Formats: sequence, structure tokens, C-alpha cells
Amino acid sequence: MGLEQLQEKLGYFFSDRGIFLQSLTHTSFGHEHLQDKPVALRDNERLEFLGDAILDVIVSDILLEAYPNANEGQLSKMRAAMVNEKTLAIVAQSIGLHEVVRLGKGEVQTGGSTKPSILSSTLEALIAAIYLDGGFNAVYPVLRHLFAPLFQDDQGLISLYDHKTQLQELVQARHRVTPTYHLVQTKGPDHAKIFEVEVKMQGKTLAVASGSSKKEAEQNAARVAIQALG
Repeated sequence: MGLEQLQEKLGYFFSDRGIFLQSLTHTSFGHEHLQDKPVALRDNERLEFLGDAILDVIVSDILLEAYPNANEGQLSKMRAAMVNEKTLAIVAQSIGLHEVVRLGKGEVQTGGSTKPSILSSTLEALIAAIYLDGGFNAVYPVLRHLFAPLFQDDQGLISLYDHKTQLQELVQARHRVTPTYHLVQTKGPDHAKIFEVEVKMQGKTLAVASGSSKKEAEQNAARVAIQALG
């Protein structure tokens, strides 16, 4: 997929091609190929920072409109579910962002285009680029379009709640304690480490699971624990 096809999927066409390309440029690519550019223009990290803030504002506005009877706590949980790394990576893949993100050789060799951390960060940078290129009125409809599938039914959105939050609510409601997470071991080479984590309740192990990051392993352990607890 090329840049034109990506813009078609977004429903937005850039006036400034430079900022469009910058939003797709990972730090590894900038380090290898763009050393002659000013630091602020070598990669998408600064755009990612701005995109994160824009995403929070627009998702909050959409949720207020979609769920007029939800309280602040419910809205916060739904927003957290929509802007977390996993969900953003899914949205990024749905528009083919993994096919156009610009990566250095090392990241290409280790499958960087499929890493949720890279995909979610690139999507945030792309959101910022649209905002800077066309303003708030340009980025708002793009985000409504991208996140529309999550609003097709309430259960679809609720299912996006992160598992750690679900487990904490479940355990606190039943036992009035908070589950804790402990790193058991790490294995594998530096570029492909696997983390094993256990989740405990009052010293009792509820579940053990693995992941490509400590955060992912904790989420997987929480999911297994929820299933075990029913």
C-alpha cells in the first residue's frame, strides 16, 4: 500500500507532504537516514506527543455524546480502553499503517512494523500531522471514522476494557483486596525477549502468563485470572 491509498482510507489528503512523511518516520529510520535534518524533524516522536493529547480530547468528546448517561468513572474507563496501545495498534493495522511506517534496518529485521508500541505511536503521530496540516475540523471527522467500529454496540466497547482493570474490579468487589503482579523470569535475546508474569491475591497465585513486554504479560495474566475466577 502506498501513501495515496493511506490518505484514501483516512478520508484526508495532506497539503504538506513533509509532515505526512515525518508522522510515519520511526526514530530508527531517522537515526539511520536523516541525521542531516534538525532533531525536531528527524522522526515522529514530537508529533506522537501532540497526537496523544488530541486523541484524548476528541475521544472524550465522542464518548460524552455517545453515552449521555455514563458517569465520569465509566467514561474514563471507556476512554482508557480506546486510547490504549492495543486498541490503537488494531486501528493502525485496519488502515494499513504497518505497510507504510518508515523503520530502520534493525526494526525491520525484528518485525517492527507489527509491534503494537510502534503502530500505536505512529497512529498518534499521524493524528497530530492531520491536526497541524488541516486543523481541528480536519482531524475530528477522521477520528470519528477510525473509531466508529468500536461504537457499533456497547458490548464491543466494553470488551476493550483492559484486563488488569477488570480483574482489579472483580477482586476488590469479591475480596476487598488488590491483585499484585510479579515478574517471574525473562528469556530470549534482547531483540525478542519474552516476559513471564504471575498475578497474586493475598499471596496466592491466580495465574501466570507470558508476553513480548512486561505490560503485555501482565494483561495476559489478568485475562487468564479472570477466566479462572469466572
